Amino acid sequence: MAGQRRIIHQGRVVDLGIEAVRLPDGSELELEVVRHPGGAAVVAVDAHGRICLLRQYRHAAGGWLWELPAGKLDPREAPATAARRELEEEAGVRAADWQSLGQILTTPGFCDERIHLYLARDLTPVGQRLEAHECLEVHWLERAEIERRLENDELSDAKTLIGLYRALPRL
Repeated sequence: MAGQRRIIHQGRVVDLGIEAVRLPDGSELELEVVRHPGGAAVVAVDAHGRICLLRQYRHAAGGWLWELPAGKLDPREAPATAARRELEEEAGVRAADWQSLGQILTTPGFCDERIHLYLARDLTPVGQRLEAHECLEVHWLERAEIERRLENDELSDAKTLIGLYRALPRL
C-alpha cells in the first residue's frame, strides 16, 4: 500500500492525488496531497531603501493582497533563475546583488510547495512583462511604511511576511 499514488486532478499548476502512506508508528492511511513545483519570492530593495510590494488580485483569497514579486518554478528551473525572471516580469527591474533568505514550506499538512526567498539589491529598470492572467500594481514602499503594515496586521500573505521578516534585519 505505502508509496502508491492515485491522481485525482492534474492541472496547470498543481496535481492532487490520494497517497498511501506508512507513518513512523507503522500505521497506514491514505492522504490527499497536492504536489506543486515550488516557487521563488523576492524582497527587492531600491537605491532609496524602498521595498517593492505588489498589490495583486487573488481570486482564491477573495480579492486584493499585498505580496512580494514571486512565481512558480518552470520545469527543471533553478529557484534563483525563477526569482530573477519573476522580478523582471512583475516589478520590471533586474538586480545585480542577490542573497538567499532561505526557503519555506507553505502548507505542509497537505502540500509540498516550497518557496525560495531572496533579497535583491542594486536594481536596474528593464520594463515589466506581465502574463495575460496577472492583475497587479507595483508599489515601492518606505521601510517605515512596511513596518507599519506589519505591526497593524495589514499583510497576510505568508511568503511576503516571512520574506520581509527575514530581510529587514539585513537592511
